[in-house]
Amino acid sequence: MEAVDSSPTFLGRLRFEHLFIVIFIIALILRFLLLDLKLFHHDEAVHAWFSFKLLTEGVYVYDPIYHGPLLYYTTAGMFALFGDSDLIGRIIPALLGSLMVLLVWPIHRLGYLGRRSALIAALFLAISPDMVYFSRFLRNDIFIAFFSLLLVVALLYYLEYGQRRYVIVAALAAGLGCCSKENMPLILMVFGVFLIAAVLLKWVHLKKGWWMDFILGAVVMLAVGSLFYSSFGAHPEVLWTGAFQAIEHWTAMSSQQRLGGPPYFYILLFLLYEVPIYLLALVGTVQAALCALFLWKQRQQSAESEVSSGAVTGEDDDTLCKTGLPEFDEDRAESCSMPVLSEVTDVTTTEHAGISYYESDAEPESDTGLNTESGSEFESKPAEPAVSQADAADEVAATPAQTESRVSLLFSRAGALCHGADTPGFDRHLGFTLFCIWWMCASLGIYAIIGEKVPWLILHQLLPMIFVAAFLMTRKKAILALALSVFLIVMMAHVAFTPADINEPIVQVQNSEELRELFRLIDAGNKSAVTTEGVWPLPWYYRGERAEKITYLSSVADNPDYFADGTYDVIVSGSPDGFSNVTGYLRRDVIRQSYWFSIYDNGDRLAAYYFLRDGKLGSVNWNIFVPKNTISGTDIPVNATA
Repeated sequence: MEAVDSSPTFLGRLRFEHLFIVIFIIALILRFLLLDLKLFHHDEAVHAWFSFKLLTEGVYVYDPIYHGPLLYYTTAGMFALFGDSDLIGRIIPALLGSLMVLLVWPIHRLGYLGRRSALIAALFLAISPDMVYFSRFLRNDIFIAFFSLLLVVALLYYLEYGQRRYVIVAALAAGLGCCSKENMPLILMVFGVFLIAAVLLKWVHLKKGWWMDFILGAVVMLAVGSLFYSSFGAHPEVLWTGAFQAIEHWTAMSSQQRLGGPPYFYILLFLLYEVPIYLLALVGTVQAALCALFLWKQRQQSAESEVSSGAVTGEDDDTLCKTGLPEFDEDRAESCSMPVLSEVTDVTTTEHAGISYYESDAEPESDTGLNTESGSEFESKPAEPAVSQADAADEVAATPAQTESRVSLLFSRAGALCHGADTPGFDRHLGFTLFCIWWMCASLGIYAIIGEKVPWLILHQLLPMIFVAAFLMTRKKAILALALSVFLIVMMAHVAFTPADINEPIVQVQNSEELRELFRLIDAGNKSAVTTEGVWPLPWYYRGERAEKITYLSSVADNPDYFADGTYDVIVSGSPDGFSNVTGYLRRDVIRQSYWFSIYDNGDRLAAYYFLRDGKLGSVNWNIFVPKNTISGTDIPVNATA
């Protein structure tokens, strides 16, 4: 690590570790503060209900409609320890979302993220509207995001040290991820393709006997999956049928497009909530491509120069392969290793256990991004004299050597955009970013093709995008990222902490806050009737002994005379599909049961909507009836809806 600035100012006393801890605390606060502020979403209520049944009845069988078993077992465990409630149900997602910030630290310690990059990546994870919103949300996707990042960390440590314990951690992450949701195999495929390519291109060196570690990891992963999917041995048949059921179900859902959208659906969500991350990721992608091109050309030229001089230099006489990285020597393959620039090999070996690579703090002295420090490969050159007409004519008939020189100059200027390319660890920064670019692009492509378009799937595309956005985080770029973060903070506060229905696409059939008034009516009476087909979230909020308060009578939805005897204190009927009048009952104003952003109702004013976030919501509505002769029917107000 760099020496701490000894200036007496407060900022001078701040260290990287202090800032990282502050960001982690911010992540904890944003995820746990008022965690039960909003009612459960439709899916949250379903997940919590099945977890409650698992706890109270010991009943669980895998069904691909409701995703993997891990969420139900962990949530049931939390209910057993702390009681069943909205807040308790959301603790595990909030904890996993917070721990994702901590997982940035080991990536930095291995040298794949510089200090500024690590801080900005951690900050984006902490305050991203989607990351915060779905960390406060009892769904499987935050589980997948956490285990995906844990898998990356474990694999990086295995490639660095070659120790079997990291294989165990990677296998547990992969296995638990597969027990969370059916899209984890897609993520494993994306990771596997890049790893195979990296090995073939000799970007990654595997130790001798790596295949035994691979077999061990596969066994651990399968064992974890078998335990959960078989309900710990209660339903072993699921081990044979579960995979086929999942493929059949999700293929049908993708074809049906029950919740469909255009291929660019998630791009629109990025522009609504994650604009700074999206734009910085575009910049990071261009920078990484230029840097990779520049370093490849630079090393090719270096190799040609060494060959022409008849002497190849470098530690252990490594030669350069076609990729521009050191060839792998099988005789030295006692442990895994990642290639680094030859000029920093000594640094890597002497401080291997704790080295922290970082972006150079030295800012370029010109707007071109050139590093003018002495000895730098990007050292600025004296101004060229004016070119005469004769010289210009000679340039027209330039020789091949001159053309090659111009190409080299072009690559040098491209290299000037790669701030810090001549500093220790840059290879690791670039290599990790190229992996994240592949991960990001593959995820964007996969979820663009899949027909089911739902907002929580954005997490799997956003996670690698955050690391791409943090690439080459110079001081100026970091300041820009901090300034743009104001947008993230405002949007995060809006979607996560507005105690009312919000007109946002991030919401998908969210249960309305207006239901709280219905709960008051039901609680004030003794017996209520629900005649609609869609009853959630009532089974969750009226569970256990409280379930006796509600009778579900969907079969009499079209027969209001059934209630003429006045047995029920509250009657719930759909609107407009149900009945609008019941003899002896007073119809209260219509309330929302659930709601969503409606592109059809706001399509003619999208520009205004982007800034105002207002307009009409799509919704499922309920008519509420109470007896005319009861005090509760006249004294308990219910919110009216347009």
